[in-house]
Order: sequence, then C-alpha cells, then structure tokens
Amino acid sequence: MPRATQILRKSRKVVEDLNLLKVLQSEISHELSSNSFQDDNNGSLGDFVLDWNSSQSQDVVLRRKSESGEEVAVSALLSPKTYDTEGIFPRKLLMKVCVKRPGLSSILQFDCGVSEKGVRRSDFKIRSAYFLQSTTVPGSSIYRGPLFSSLEPQLQDALKEYLVARGIREDLTNFLLLTLHKKEQGQYLDWLQKLESFVAKDERLFSAAAG
Repeated sequence: MPRATQILRKSRKVVEDLNLLKVLQSEISHELSSNSFQDDNNGSLGDFVLDWNSSQSQDVVLRRKSESGEEVAVSALLSPKTYDTEGIFPRKLLMKVCVKRPGLSSILQFDCGVSEKGVRRSDFKIRSAYFLQSTTVPGSSIYRGPLFSSLEPQLQDALKEYLVARGIREDLTNFLLLTLHKKEQGQYLDWLQKLESFVAKDERLFSAAAG
C-alpha cells in the first residue's frame, strides 16, 4: 500500500508539472508573437550617449557633456505600478537627472516621473530638486529643499525649461519609455524560458527514473 501511495504522489506531481510546462510554453509563445515594442522606433538619444544598459539590471544610464564642461547624467527605470492607458506603454518611468557644473563640487539633482501622453507622445514632471555634494551621501535628516509642488508655478516651469535646455525633451523621454519597456519584456521572456527549462529538466529526470 505505501508503494501504491508513493506512485500516486509521483503521478500527481508529473501531471502538475506537465500543466505548468504547458502554461509556460503558451506564455512564451504569446510573448514571442506579440512583440509589443519591437517595431517601434520612436524617440532618440539626442546628444546623450548610452552609458549603462546591463541585461541583468532594471535601469539605464545616459550621459552628456557639453563644450562648456557641464555634465548631465540621466538614470531611469520602470515604475513598479501598472496603469490603464490607451497608449502603448503600461508603466511610467522614474527618472533622475543630475547636472554638474565645472568648478563646482555640488550636483543639482532632479527626481522626475515620465508618462505617456497619447500615442508616441510623452512628458515628464519634476517631483523634487535638491543639491548633493559629489563626495558625500546625504542622510535622511539633511534638508533637500522645499516641496516642489509648493513652489510658485513660474519657478516650477522655469526649472522644467532648465532641463529641457539640457536635452530632457520629448524625443529622449520617448526613447526611455520604449527602451525600458523592451528591456523589461526581454527580461520577462528570458525568465520564462529559464523556468521552462528548469521544469522540463526536472520532468525528464523523473521520467528517466520512472523508466
């Protein structure tokens, strides 16, 4: 009787694994056939260069250095939240823009959000702006500046134009939206394929042992 129970348990495991394998294969086929972002060439880097885009990380980093010596660095990644939208991209971006002026030790950092505004359109909003000392890591109690939304509208607009003048334009935010959504889709597909291989290998080992 214990022998029969053991066989039943193993059989149940095989059925469950086979079901998981079928679901994984179906999802992989769907992802490969959909290619939601593969044919879209919207956006451009402008004067920025792609400094970091590892297949193992969720973010990208762009850099730009002007003739005056001013340096601008942009880092961005997808927001963890998903939004209902009529456009192409289901997620917004979290973007940081750092501006360093030659001869100054401090860095002006902007924390921003990027979202799609209709098809092939996007915009960014500044959430905070503060100074960092390039050689120190600020503590949680350090004053970082006023709440951005509390600033006068004219000052908010002027700070946004300050970033636009440094290349943070719609072409760039379109590029970031597309690049990061394609990146996440590729990472998801890679994860599915690794999971399929893991489950399939386990199933083959069990079948060999049973045979």
